[in-house]
Amino acid sequence: MASPLTLHAAPAAGFDQPFELLAACHDRVRRSLELLQRLIAHAEQQGPDAQAADAALDVLRYFGIAAPLHHEDEERHVLPLLLASEQAVWVEAAEQMAADHRTFRALWADLAPGLQVLAEQGLPQLPVLRRLAESFVALHASHLALEDKVAFPAAAQLASEAERRAMTADMAARRGVTPR
Repeated sequence: MASPLTLHAAPAAGFDQPFELLAACHDRVRRSLELLQRLIAHAEQQGPDAQAADAALDVLRYFGIAAPLHHEDEERHVLPLLLASEQAVWVEAAEQMAADHRTFRALWADLAPGLQVLAEQGLPQLPVLRRLAESFVALHASHLALEDKVAFPAAAQLASEAERRAMTADMAARRGVTPR
């Protein structure tokens, strides 16, 4: 039986469907955020044990490696389409996404060191870690909804076939993958 602090699964879409891949990544973001919340509750109750260390490493890997790549995908391919659209709601969505990405980077810079302490089975300041995690999770809730409901559908509608192919190639290349 899997531990309550484990996280597995990959996105259901591939690079050949770039907007679907971005949306599928949000499932992993949500699971990683849930893991972060369970991790902190576990650490508060059980201390910095091996389960907490493993979960902290999973969260660190996801938000330290995969999430920045995802944000860069959006900044390279989604935001320019929305900004060029001249549709006020889409331009506002792009501006909010960019602002959220900046806030995520700042919050992550504060949150990651405490998670690293847990990954090494040390005991960080859990009240501070909880407060930072709650802010990180709350911002993601509105951010993911904006992307899923407004930004990705709009960008998918706006993107030409050539832009989709370029997006696929760029996303795969930055990850060292050859698209199908």
